Amino acid sequence: MANNTVFQAICDINDIVPGTGVCALVNGEQVALFRPTEAQEVMAISNMDPFARANVLSRGFICQHQEQFWVASPLKKQRFNLITGQCMEDERFSVKAYAARVTDGVVEVAA
Repeated sequence: MANNTVFQAICDINDIVPGTGVCALVNGEQVALFRPTEAQEVMAISNMDPFARANVLSRGFICQHQEQFWVASPLKKQRFNLITGQCMEDERFSVKAYAARVTDGVVEVAA
């Protein structure tokens, strides 16, 4: 990650229930933020499901496959990697992945 990356504060880490996702607006784009575990760790991808063409990924189901976290779309059930955005079922598809971090309890996303 480049040193000149600008992060935008989104919310307190405790605003995201472990095992769930939320949606946030970052530079006019809907971003799905996920907190897969109790840890103070978040992952961020685009909220747009490219198969359903709907902003629904933040409401998807978090799952694990080969020690990586994925989200299954609540509509079409395709799974997207929470780090890379790559679709598991069809490698021709992916969603944008965002750098995300927690700093002093505040969730931040690269703007």
